[in-house]
Amino acid sequence: MTVFVDMDEVVADTYGAHIELYNKEFNAQLKIEECLGKEAWQCVPEEHQQSIKDHAWQAGFFKNLKVIPGSQEVLAELSKKHEVYIASAAMQFPNSLVEKSDWLDEFFPFIPWQKRILCGHKHILKGDVLIDDRSYNLKSFNGDTIIFTSPHNVNTVGFDRAHSWKEIANKLL
Repeated sequence: MTVFVDMDEVVADTYGAHIELYNKEFNAQLKIEECLGKEAWQCVPEEHQQSIKDHAWQAGFFKNLKVIPGSQEVLAELSKKHEVYIASAAMQFPNSLVEKSDWLDEFFPFIPWQKRILCGHKHILKGDVLIDDRSYNLKSFNGDTIIFTSPHNVNTVGFDRAHSWKEIANKLL
């Protein structure tokens, strides 16, 4: 089986990083639980929204992301049974290319550079399964899809859902 796995919000906690940076920048106490069903920038006063939108353009943002719990262990096992590729829309933030590659080297060394697709639109992907947090990526995929739960997509319906990497393991291992 060929399995494509998104990076942000599936193996790397970008949402949490946005909240953490915002709280430091504005000495705030925003909690992820307050943001369910929304993008992080939608959860702050209008005068602070651009700051959150700019995070991904900052050098170092993608370099210091936390790993989504369970992703390393499950992807290591999946990669023994299936062809596993990381597919990230990294072209949206060109500064992220090197940072994402270095981050994957550190936390997912068992997925070599040859199995990393840093792309624009994901509709070009052809395979069996796509695991992603964005419904617009899943809608255009021709294989099976799994939406990985992130604060912004808790209200999204119409896709097979996984709330954790343990659930991914139960579906694919």
